Amino acid sequence: MSSQLVRNLRGLMAMLGMPPSARILRIAAGYWFSRALYVVTQLGIADLLKDGPKSAEELAAATRNNPDALFRMMRVLAVLEVFAEVEPRSFALTPLSETLRSDAPGSVRAQVLSLVGDLHWMAYKDLGYSVQTGQPAFDHVFGQNAWEYLSEHPEESLLVQQQFAAFTSAASPAIAAAYDFSAFRTIMDVGGGNGTLLAAILKKHLGPRGILFDLPYAIEHARAAGLLPAGRSQLEAGDMFESIPAGADAYVFKNIIHDWPDDQASTILRVCRRAMSGANKLLLVEALITPGGSPYAKLADLEMLVMHGSRERTEEEFRQLLASTGFRLDRIVPTKSPVWIVEGSPV
Repeated sequence: MSSQLVRNLRGLMAMLGMPPSARILRIAAGYWFSRALYVVTQLGIADLLKDGPKSAEELAAATRNNPDALFRMMRVLAVLEVFAEVEPRSFALTPLSETLRSDAPGSVRAQVLSLVGDLHWMAYKDLGYSVQTGQPAFDHVFGQNAWEYLSEHPEESLLVQQQFAAFTSAASPAIAAAYDFSAFRTIMDVGGGNGTLLAAILKKHLGPRGILFDLPYAIEHARAAGLLPAGRSQLEAGDMFESIPAGADAYVFKNIIHDWPDDQASTILRVCRRAMSGANKLLLVEALITPGGSPYAKLADLEMLVMHGSRERTEEEFRQLLASTGFRLDRIVPTKSPVWIVEGSPV
């Protein structure tokens, strides 16, 4: 057993050994840690430490911050093993902060900046509104839904796209390996962002060609990313609420249906159904709420409530949603990632 794992287990056991009041207060203070993590990520501290330890004074000079205040914040994060205080007032990377480097494989920098940035911070401040009404706090705070807001704020839109792409990049190999996409000639990824998932599928399965379909601003991000193989893929802009192109054998929606409450999710699926023939497949790549299952889907479900007024779903909820929109649920395929593949066929 590694020394790092031993320390983590000891930390967990120490927390579990706390009296209930202390554990509750630690949970209550969680935002202290998350905002400190946000600030060091925004400052690019992990990138500054990639070549070796630096003092708080050196980091403060590089980022134009107060040396003592930066040291005090770094010291808190060192308690969580985000950084290591290798000498007094001098810090180094740990396996945790390595993931914050902008050039690290599987970097979570974009996710941290998005999840603890102002959009989420302000929306979650009004979580009580969502609990009281069942409506998205985001709309209440910003006066428009998240997609309208992002379409008008390109910098924040790009950050959210990077967050989605980072999660998709981590999950895509598992998704591509879990399902036999080689059975299709043409695969359309609806709402596929910068093309990360479709690129992984086409890399794993050399026979099919791919179509990435998304809103115009997302297609521009995909064009700039250049992930899709030339000659086997094309980009198409459009609105999935209005029309989805026909001609694909499989229509993939990754983490799309969970963004919408049942009435709007039903609209998307009915539009897709009009584009499909009886031999086509509908593939919804989503978290699945299962009895006693991973907490990921339950946390994601809260996120959907606050940000979109939508939800993660159980198998029975997927079955009912598909049945109401002209599909039958064929099977649900697990992947070695937090998401499952819900396979449906037109009826």
